[in-house]
Amino acid sequence: MKIALIGTTAACVLGFRADLIRAMSEQGHVVYAFALDYESASREGVRALGGIPMDYHISRAGLNPLNDLASTLKLSRTLRSIAPDMVFSYFAKPVIFGTFAAVLAGVKRRVGMLEGLGYVFTELPEGMGFKRKLLKWVQVSLYRMAFPFLERLILLNKDDQIDLVDKYRLRVNKVSVLGGIGLKLSDYPYSRPPVSPVSFIFVGRLLAEKGVHIFIESARIVKEQFPEARFVMLGGIDESNPGGLKAHDLERLKMEGVIEHPGHVSDVVSWVSDASVFVLPSYYREGVPRSTQEAMAIGRAILTTNVPGCKDTVVDGVNGYLVAPWSAEELADKMIHLIKHPDDIVQMGLASHAIAQDKFDADIVNQRLMSYLV
Repeated sequence: MKIALIGTTAACVLGFRADLIRAMSEQGHVVYAFALDYESASREGVRALGGIPMDYHISRAGLNPLNDLASTLKLSRTLRSIAPDMVFSYFAKPVIFGTFAAVLAGVKRRVGMLEGLGYVFTELPEGMGFKRKLLKWVQVSLYRMAFPFLERLILLNKDDQIDLVDKYRLRVNKVSVLGGIGLKLSDYPYSRPPVSPVSFIFVGRLLAEKGVHIFIESARIVKEQFPEARFVMLGGIDESNPGGLKAHDLERLKMEGVIEHPGHVSDVVSWVSDASVFVLPSYYREGVPRSTQEAMAIGRAILTTNVPGCKDTVVDGVNGYLVAPWSAEELADKMIHLIKHPDDIVQMGLASHAIAQDKFDADIVNQRLMSYLV
Protein backbone atom coordinates (compact mmCIF):
# COMPACT_ATOMS: atom_id res chain seq x y z
CA MET A 1 0.00 0.00 0.00
CA LYS A 2 0.88 3.64 -0.42
CA ILE A 3 0.03 5.48 2.81
CA ALA A 4 0.10 9.23 3.39
CA LEU A 5 0.62 10.34 7.01
CA ILE A 6 -0.51 13.93 7.49
CA GLY A 7 0.58 15.60 10.72
CA THR A 8 2.04 18.89 11.85
CA THR A 9 5.72 19.40 12.64
CA ALA A 10 8.71 17.38 11.55
CA ALA A 11 9.60 16.99 15.23
CA CYS A 12 6.28 15.22 15.79
CA VAL A 13 6.89 12.94 12.82
CA LEU A 14 10.29 11.89 14.15
CA GLY A 15 9.30 11.94 17.81
CA PHE A 16 5.93 10.20 17.68
CA ARG A 17 5.58 8.45 14.30
CA ALA A 18 9.09 7.06 13.81
CA ASP A 19 8.32 3.52 15.01
CA LEU A 20 5.14 3.42 12.92
CA ILE A 21 6.92 4.59 9.75
CA ARG A 22 9.69 2.07 10.30
CA ALA A 23 7.24 -0.78 10.90
CA MET A 24 5.16 0.09 7.83
CA SER A 25 8.25 0.36 5.64
CA GLU A 26 9.53 -3.00 6.86
CA GLN A 27 6.20 -4.55 5.82
CA GLY A 28 6.69 -3.20 2.30
CA HIS A 29 4.36 -0.20 2.42
CA VAL A 30 5.32 3.11 0.84
CA VAL A 31 4.96 5.83 3.47
CA TYR A 32 4.67 9.51 2.61
CA ALA A 33 5.20 11.57 5.78
CA PHE A 34 3.71 15.08 5.46
CA ALA A 35 4.97 17.86 7.76
CA LEU A 36 4.90 21.65 7.85
CA ASP A 37 8.52 22.52 8.59
CA TYR A 38 11.01 20.04 7.20
CA GLU A 39 14.68 20.92 7.14
CA SER A 40 17.55 18.91 5.68
CA ALA A 41 18.22 16.99 8.92
CA SER A 42 14.58 16.04 9.53
CA ARG A 43 14.17 14.98 5.88
CA GLU A 44 17.14 12.65 6.25
CA GLY A 45 15.69 11.37 9.51
CA VAL A 46 12.46 10.36 7.76
CA ARG A 47 14.35 8.76 4.87
CA ALA A 48 16.42 6.75 7.36
CA LEU A 49 13.15 5.30 8.70
CA GLY A 50 12.14 4.26 5.19
CA GLY A 51 9.64 7.06 4.65
CA ILE A 52 9.35 9.81 2.06
CA PRO A 53 9.22 13.36 3.49
CA MET A 54 6.54 15.57 1.96
CA ASP A 55 5.99 19.29 2.47
CA TYR A 56 2.63 20.94 2.86
CA HIS A 57 1.18 24.02 4.53
CA ILE A 58 -1.76 24.75 6.76
CA SER A 59 -2.08 27.27 9.56
CA ARG A 60 -1.86 25.30 12.82
CA ALA A 61 -3.91 27.77 14.86
CA GLY A 62 -5.39 30.29 12.42
CA LEU A 63 -9.10 30.68 11.74
CA ASN A 64 -9.00 32.21 8.27
CA PRO A 65 -11.38 30.04 6.20
CA LEU A 66 -10.03 31.30 2.88
CA ASN A 67 -6.46 30.38 3.82
CA ASP A 68 -7.58 26.97 5.08
CA LEU A 69 -9.54 26.39 1.86
CA ALA A 70 -6.56 27.32 -0.31
CA SER A 71 -4.25 25.06 1.73
CA THR A 72 -6.73 22.19 1.49
CA LEU A 73 -6.98 22.51 -2.29
CA LYS A 74 -3.20 22.58 -2.63
CA LEU A 75 -2.85 19.52 -0.39
CA SER A 76 -5.49 17.69 -2.42
CA ARG A 77 -3.48 18.30 -5.61
CA THR A 78 -0.36 16.89 -3.94
CA LEU A 79 -2.30 13.84 -2.78
CA ARG A 80 -3.73 13.32 -6.24
CA SER A 81 -0.20 13.39 -7.69
CA ILE A 82 1.06 10.59 -5.42
CA ALA A 83 -2.26 8.67 -5.40
CA PRO A 84 -2.06 7.02 -1.96
CA ASP A 85 -4.31 4.11 -1.07
CA MET A 86 -4.94 5.65 2.35
CA VAL A 87 -4.61 8.95 4.17
CA PHE A 88 -3.93 8.73 7.90
CA SER A 89 -4.14 12.15 9.53
CA TYR A 90 -3.45 13.03 13.15
CA PHE A 91 -3.97 16.14 15.33
CA ALA A 92 -7.03 18.37 14.99
CA LYS A 93 -6.45 20.49 11.88
CA PRO A 94 -4.82 17.71 9.83
CA VAL A 95 -7.72 15.40 10.70
CA ILE A 96 -10.21 18.01 9.51
CA PHE A 97 -8.52 19.48 6.45
CA GLY A 98 -6.41 16.45 5.58
CA THR A 99 -9.63 14.45 5.39
CA PHE A 100 -11.28 17.05 3.17
CA ALA A 101 -8.19 17.08 0.93
CA ALA A 102 -8.22 13.29 0.69
CA VAL A 103 -11.87 13.32 -0.37
CA LEU A 104 -11.16 15.91 -3.04
CA ALA A 105 -8.16 13.87 -4.24
CA GLY A 106 -10.30 10.74 -4.58
CA VAL A 107 -8.49 8.77 -1.86
CA LYS A 108 -10.89 6.01 -0.89
CA ARG A 109 -9.60 5.13 2.58
CA ARG A 110 -9.32 7.83 5.23
CA VAL A 111 -8.45 7.38 8.93
CA GLY A 112 -8.04 10.10 11.55
CA MET A 113 -6.50 10.12 15.02
CA LEU A 114 -6.93 12.71 17.78
CA GLU A 115 -4.27 12.56 20.50
CA GLY A 116 -6.33 14.47 23.06
CA LEU A 117 -9.02 17.10 22.56
CA GLY A 118 -6.80 20.06 23.32
CA TYR A 119 -7.18 23.57 24.67
CA VAL A 120 -10.80 24.34 23.76
CA PHE A 121 -12.04 21.23 25.59
CA THR A 122 -9.93 21.89 28.68
CA GLU A 123 -11.75 22.97 31.83
CA LEU A 124 -10.31 26.10 33.43
CA PRO A 125 -10.77 27.30 37.01
CA GLU A 126 -12.21 30.59 35.74
CA GLY A 127 -14.64 28.84 33.38
CA MET A 128 -14.95 29.22 29.61
CA GLY A 129 -15.06 32.69 28.08
CA PHE A 130 -16.81 33.73 24.88
CA LYS A 131 -13.76 33.28 22.64
CA ARG A 132 -13.14 29.71 23.78
CA LYS A 133 -16.84 28.88 23.43
CA LEU A 134 -16.72 30.18 19.86
CA LEU A 135 -13.54 28.23 19.07
CA LYS A 136 -15.09 25.08 20.50
CA TRP A 137 -18.26 25.56 18.43
CA VAL A 138 -16.19 26.04 15.26
CA GLN A 139 -14.05 22.98 15.97
CA VAL A 140 -17.01 20.73 16.74
CA SER A 141 -18.79 21.99 13.59
CA LEU A 142 -15.76 21.12 11.46
CA TYR A 143 -15.51 17.68 13.11
CA ARG A 144 -19.20 17.20 12.34
CA MET A 145 -18.46 17.79 8.66
CA ALA A 146 -15.21 15.79 8.47
CA PHE A 147 -15.88 12.71 10.59
CA PRO A 148 -18.47 11.08 8.29
CA PHE A 149 -15.75 10.85 5.61
CA LEU A 150 -13.51 8.76 7.89
CA GLU A 151 -13.68 5.01 7.85
CA ARG A 152 -12.33 5.10 11.43
CA LEU A 153 -11.60 7.67 14.12
CA ILE A 154 -8.87 6.69 16.60
CA LEU A 155 -8.79 8.21 20.08
CA LEU A 156 -6.31 7.60 22.89
CA ASN A 157 -8.72 7.47 25.82
CA LYS A 158 -12.37 6.67 26.46
CA ASP A 159 -13.14 10.10 27.93
CA ASP A 160 -12.47 11.73 24.58
CA GLN A 161 -15.09 9.53 22.95
CA ILE A 162 -17.62 10.41 25.66
CA ASP A 163 -16.87 14.15 25.68
CA LEU A 164 -16.67 14.60 21.91
CA VAL A 165 -18.34 11.91 19.83
CA ASP A 166 -21.09 10.91 22.26
CA LYS A 167 -21.82 14.32 23.77
CA TYR A 168 -22.18 16.09 20.43
CA ARG A 169 -23.70 13.09 18.64
CA LEU A 170 -21.11 13.18 15.87
CA ARG A 171 -21.54 10.68 13.08
CA VAL A 172 -18.51 8.42 12.72
CA ASN A 173 -18.36 5.09 10.94
CA LYS A 174 -16.16 3.49 13.61
CA VAL A 175 -14.38 4.69 16.75
CA SER A 176 -11.38 2.88 18.25
CA VAL A 177 -9.61 3.68 21.53
CA LEU A 178 -5.90 2.99 21.15
CA GLY A 179 -4.49 3.94 24.56
CA GLY A 180 -0.97 5.42 24.68
CA ILE A 181 0.89 5.80 21.40
CA GLY A 182 3.68 3.65 22.80
CA LEU A 183 7.41 3.76 23.43
CA LYS A 184 10.47 1.88 22.29
CA LEU A 185 10.87 0.47 25.79
CA SER A 186 14.55 -0.36 25.36
CA ASP A 187 15.19 3.41 25.24
CA TYR A 188 13.78 3.75 28.78
CA PRO A 189 15.49 1.11 30.94
CA TYR A 190 14.27 0.52 34.48
CA SER A 191 16.36 1.87 37.34
CA ARG A 192 15.68 1.79 41.07
CA PRO A 193 14.58 5.27 42.18
CA PRO A 194 16.89 7.14 44.56
CA VAL A 195 15.17 8.14 47.80
CA SER A 196 17.84 9.99 49.77
CA PRO A 197 16.97 12.75 49.33
CA VAL A 198 13.59 12.34 47.66
CA SER A 199 13.36 14.36 44.45
CA PHE A 200 10.38 15.28 42.28
CA ILE A 201 10.68 16.03 38.58
CA PHE A 202 8.37 17.92 36.21
CA VAL A 203 8.94 17.54 32.44
CA GLY A 204 7.04 19.72 30.00
CA ARG A 205 6.56 23.22 28.73
CA LEU A 206 6.51 25.63 31.66
CA LEU A 207 2.85 26.58 31.17
CA ALA A 208 -0.10 26.96 33.51
CA GLU A 209 -2.12 24.27 31.76
CA LYS A 210 0.71 21.80 32.30
CA GLY A 211 0.55 22.59 36.01
CA VAL A 212 3.89 24.35 36.42
CA HIS A 213 2.54 26.89 38.92
CA ILE A 214 0.93 24.11 40.99
CA PHE A 215 4.24 22.23 41.00
CA ILE A 216 6.03 25.35 42.28
CA GLU A 217 3.41 26.02 44.97
CA SER A 218 3.66 22.41 46.11
CA ALA A 219 7.43 22.67 46.26
CA ARG A 220 7.17 25.68 48.57
CA ILE A 221 4.75 23.85 50.88
CA VAL A 222 6.88 20.69 51.04
CA LYS A 223 10.15 22.54 51.59
CA GLU A 224 8.76 24.16 54.73
CA GLN A 225 8.77 20.68 56.33
CA PHE A 226 11.43 18.92 54.27
CA PRO A 227 13.96 21.49 53.05
CA GLU A 228 16.24 18.73 51.74
CA ALA A 229 13.63 17.59 49.17
CA ARG A 230 14.56 18.45 45.58
CA PHE A 231 12.28 19.81 42.86
CA VAL A 232 13.55 19.69 39.28
CA MET A 233 11.85 21.18 36.23
CA LEU A 234 12.79 20.35 32.63
CA GLY A 235 11.17 22.37 29.90
CA GLY A 236 11.28 25.58 27.95
CA ILE A 237 9.76 28.97 28.69
CA ASP A 238 7.12 30.40 26.37
CA GLU A 239 7.00 34.14 27.10
CA SER A 240 4.23 34.61 24.52
CA ASN A 241 1.84 32.43 26.50
CA PRO A 242 0.01 34.49 29.15
CA GLY A 243 -0.06 31.51 31.53
CA GLY A 244 3.58 30.65 31.07
CA LEU A 245 6.27 30.96 33.72
CA LYS A 246 8.33 34.10 33.12
CA ALA A 247 12.12 34.04 32.87
CA HIS A 248 12.64 36.47 35.74
CA ASP A 249 10.34 34.43 38.00
CA LEU A 250 12.23 31.26 37.13
CA GLU A 251 15.55 32.86 37.99
CA ARG A 252 14.16 34.05 41.33
CA LEU A 253 12.88 30.55 42.14
CA LYS A 254 16.31 29.10 41.36
CA MET A 255 18.08 31.68 43.53
CA GLU A 256 15.69 30.96 46.40
CA GLY A 257 16.45 27.24 46.11
CA VAL A 258 12.83 26.28 45.48
CA ILE A 259 13.38 24.85 42.01
CA GLU A 260 16.26 23.40 40.02
CA HIS A 261 16.11 24.18 36.30
CA PRO A 262 19.19 23.15 34.30
CA GLY A 263 18.05 24.79 31.07
CA HIS A 264 18.06 22.82 27.85
CA VAL A 265 19.06 19.19 28.34
CA SER A 266 19.61 16.58 25.64
CA ASP A 267 19.20 13.49 27.81
CA VAL A 268 15.84 13.66 29.58
CA VAL A 269 16.00 9.95 30.40
CA SER A 270 19.01 10.39 32.67
CA TRP A 271 17.33 13.25 34.52
CA VAL A 272 14.18 11.19 35.11
CA SER A 273 16.36 8.27 36.20
CA ASP A 274 18.04 10.51 38.76
CA ALA A 275 14.66 11.56 40.22
CA SER A 276 12.49 9.71 42.72
CA VAL A 277 8.97 10.67 41.58
CA PHE A 278 7.52 12.02 38.33
CA VAL A 279 4.95 14.81 38.65
CA LEU A 280 2.53 16.12 36.00
CA PRO A 281 -0.14 18.35 37.60
CA SER A 282 -1.68 19.17 34.21
CA TYR A 283 -5.27 20.23 33.70
CA TYR A 284 -4.84 20.11 29.90
CA ARG A 285 -6.83 17.59 27.84
CA GLU A 286 -3.99 15.13 27.28
CA GLY A 287 -4.38 12.06 25.09
CA VAL A 288 -2.16 9.79 27.17
CA PRO A 289 0.88 11.94 28.07
CA ARG A 290 4.08 10.57 26.61
CA SER A 291 6.31 12.05 29.30
CA THR A 292 4.41 10.07 31.92
CA GLN A 293 4.69 6.88 29.87
CA GLU A 294 8.45 7.39 29.69
CA ALA A 295 8.73 7.91 33.46
CA MET A 296 6.64 4.79 34.08
CA ALA A 297 8.88 2.71 31.83
CA ILE A 298 11.92 3.92 33.79
CA GLY A 299 10.13 2.86 36.97
CA ARG A 300 8.95 6.01 38.66
CA ALA A 301 5.94 6.59 40.88
CA ILE A 302 3.55 9.07 39.26
CA LEU A 303 1.72 12.03 40.76
CA THR A 304 -0.76 13.45 38.28
CA THR A 305 -4.21 14.95 38.01
CA ASN A 306 -7.56 13.22 37.79
CA VAL A 307 -8.32 14.62 34.33
CA PRO A 308 -8.81 12.85 30.98
CA GLY A 309 -5.61 11.34 29.63
CA CYS A 310 -3.52 11.87 32.74
CA LYS A 311 -5.72 9.60 34.83
CA ASP A 312 -5.23 6.79 32.29
CA THR A 313 -1.62 6.43 33.47
CA VAL A 314 -2.24 5.88 37.19
CA VAL A 315 -3.98 3.21 39.20
CA ASP A 316 -4.54 5.31 42.30
CA GLY A 317 -2.54 3.99 45.22
CA VAL A 318 -0.79 1.36 43.09
CA ASN A 319 1.73 3.14 40.86
CA GLY A 320 1.10 6.65 42.16
CA TYR A 321 -1.67 9.00 43.14
CA LEU A 322 -4.31 11.04 41.33
CA VAL A 323 -4.95 14.52 42.71
CA ALA A 324 -7.52 17.18 41.94
CA PRO A 325 -6.45 19.75 39.33
CA TRP A 326 -5.38 23.18 40.61
CA SER A 327 -4.80 21.87 44.17
CA ALA A 328 -1.23 22.51 45.31
CA GLU A 329 -2.20 21.47 48.83
CA GLU A 330 -3.42 18.01 47.79
CA LEU A 331 -0.37 17.49 45.59
CA ALA A 332 1.94 18.55 48.44
CA ASP A 333 0.18 16.12 50.79
CA LYS A 334 0.96 13.22 48.43
CA MET A 335 4.56 14.39 48.08
CA ILE A 336 4.95 14.51 51.85
CA HIS A 337 3.44 11.03 52.17
CA LEU A 338 6.02 9.65 49.74
CA ILE A 339 8.87 11.41 51.52
CA LYS A 340 7.72 9.79 54.77
CA HIS A 341 7.27 6.39 53.09
CA PRO A 342 10.21 5.94 50.69
CA ASP A 343 9.49 2.22 50.29
CA ASP A 344 6.25 3.24 48.53
CA ILE A 345 8.32 5.13 45.96
CA VAL A 346 10.19 1.94 45.07
CA GLN A 347 7.11 -0.30 45.03
CA MET A 348 5.03 2.17 43.04
CA GLY A 349 7.92 2.54 40.61
CA LEU A 350 7.94 -1.21 40.04
CA ALA A 351 4.18 -1.11 39.43
CA SER A 352 4.62 1.74 36.93
CA HIS A 353 7.27 -0.26 35.10
CA ALA A 354 4.99 -3.32 34.91
CA ILE A 355 2.08 -1.22 33.57
CA ALA A 356 4.34 0.38 30.95
CA GLN A 357 5.56 -3.04 29.79
CA ASP A 358 1.96 -4.19 29.46
CA LYS A 359 0.36 -1.09 27.91
CA PHE A 360 3.01 1.10 26.25
CA ASP A 361 5.24 -1.21 24.21
CA ALA A 362 5.46 0.53 20.81
CA ASP A 363 5.74 -2.79 18.97
CA ILE A 364 2.40 -3.94 20.40
CA VAL A 365 0.74 -0.53 20.04
CA ASN A 366 1.90 -0.16 16.43
CA GLN A 367 0.65 -3.64 15.58
CA ARG A 368 -2.76 -2.60 16.92
CA LEU A 369 -2.58 0.72 15.07
CA MET A 370 -1.56 -0.95 11.81
CA SER A 371 -4.46 -3.37 12.17
CA TYR A 372 -6.72 -0.31 11.94
CA LEU A 373 -4.89 0.93 8.84
CA VAL A 374 -3.83 -2.07 6.76
